[in-house]
Amino acid sequence: LNVRGYSPAHPLLRPSGPVGQTLGVLGAALMLVPFVYMARKRLARGKGAANLKRWLEVHIFCGIVGPVVVTFHTAFKFNGIVSAAYWAMVLVALSGFVGRYLYVRIPRTIRGVELSQGELDERMAALLEDLQWTAGPGVLDAIEQLDADIAAQAPRWWQLGGRRALSTSIGTATGAIALADASVSARLTALLTERAELQQRRHALGVTKRVFDLWHVFHLPLVWIMYAIVALHVAVALYLGYVPFRW
Repeated sequence: LNVRGYSPAHPLLRPSGPVGQTLGVLGAALMLVPFVYMARKRLARGKGAANLKRWLEVHIFCGIVGPVVVTFHTAFKFNGIVSAAYWAMVLVALSGFVGRYLYVRIPRTIRGVELSQGELDERMAALLEDLQWTAGPGVLDAIEQLDADIAAQAPRWWQLGGRRALSTSIGTATGAIALADASVSARLTALLTERAELQQRRHALGVTKRVFDLWHVFHLPLVWIMYAIVALHVAVALYLGYVPFRW
């Protein structure tokens, strides 16, 4: 930090230089894209079912790449009031990973619409019927044991592990079912896996939703603090004559 001002690359890479300022504009633009997702989500809520999955992927992509680009814009020098915006951005990005984990724990349709408890029960009943058609009446005993194993593991929504225990329980249930045709084994495993995952999430659905709501209380204020300080930073930079693309 003490000597890089003498580097030939410094006029280009410093935050007010051509490269640094371009990175700042690009990073700010990427950080504004999530507004589109927020607006789309509100519109979808009013219209009912809507495919938000792709919008969420764009939101997450910009929420990851944006902070990286902004970090290079800062030239790794964090001081002044604008550093509060930077660290707020870092906290927003980190909390985004937590939100993404909680989001996928809430059962949804293929279109990204959250399932209610009643819809979960309907899907569970449909899966049970499919399983009976696939493997016959003998599947009920295996499912009963599988449900008991899942209930014994619940609630484990906060654990990143647990997939191994679930896979072991599904493997045990599959092995306990006598199949007349080995070709249906893959379909049986897929149906059991979907049902087991839904059952696992049903146990923790209420807790997960409450934690997700609390996460919003933490996440959204940081977002608005970050945008407010960034807006102040941009206004001061323009006032001082650092107009983008006029080098």
